[in-house]
Amino acid sequence: MFSYQAPSDLLKERVILVTGAGSGIGRTAALTFARHGASVILVGRTISKLESVYDEIEAAGGAKPAIFPVNLESALTNDYDQLAVAIEDTFGRLDGLLHNAGLLGQLTPLEQYDPDSFNRVMQVNVHAEFLMTRALIPLLKQSKDASLVFTSSSVGRKGRAYWGAYSISKFAVEGMMQVLAEELGSAVRVNSLNPGGTRTPMRAKAFPGEDPDSLPTPEDIMPVYLYLMGADSRGISGQTFSAREGSAG
Repeated sequence: MFSYQAPSDLLKERVILVTGAGSGIGRTAALTFARHGASVILVGRTISKLESVYDEIEAAGGAKPAIFPVNLESALTNDYDQLAVAIEDTFGRLDGLLHNAGLLGQLTPLEQYDPDSFNRVMQVNVHAEFLMTRALIPLLKQSKDASLVFTSSSVGRKGRAYWGAYSISKFAVEGMMQVLAEELGSAVRVNSLNPGGTRTPMRAKAFPGEDPDSLPTPEDIMPVYLYLMGADSRGISGQTFSAREGSAG
């Protein structure tokens, strides 16, 4: 497991957007960032789930969060432009962006893969991340210490049979991270993070026979998320991280 002890005020006065913030790793990341001082922008499709996270942050005494419902399957360029305008009006800048939301799709040979399912996975896991990042880069550049984190996977670093669109989409994410890291240079650090097998609904869907108690919880893997969003990772960009290996690689 990634070893890092974050100070309690690591993210004080930082503004961080988390996609897929209503459940799973995204929910835990949002709560964790808020607990360490960040103003968190909660992005997701289901408003009731985002409201639950919002209430939990407020009940814990965290900085006032914000909710921006976005359906990544159907959002268009203009929707992301409007998101950027709303964030600028509310916060004036963006210090961190965690691309956490994703679709698993089918686990089947590519020759049997449903084209509509393939397109949905690519839309959420690649196209939406590109459009959102493109719209928010100017706000990230306004930060003195901005961090952009893409969620990757082991199957996005080495292809695996039957993982189809999900694997292909994560290879694309790795490529997008590398291109942006070179383009943005010192203005915004850009890295990818493979959370590894974690006790989440998506993992249970992919591995229905697996004992969930054998896996770390989302809370267990938060140290690397805090490290990448905090000042201690300043100057580190274009790197691949894995929550369960403890180092870039």
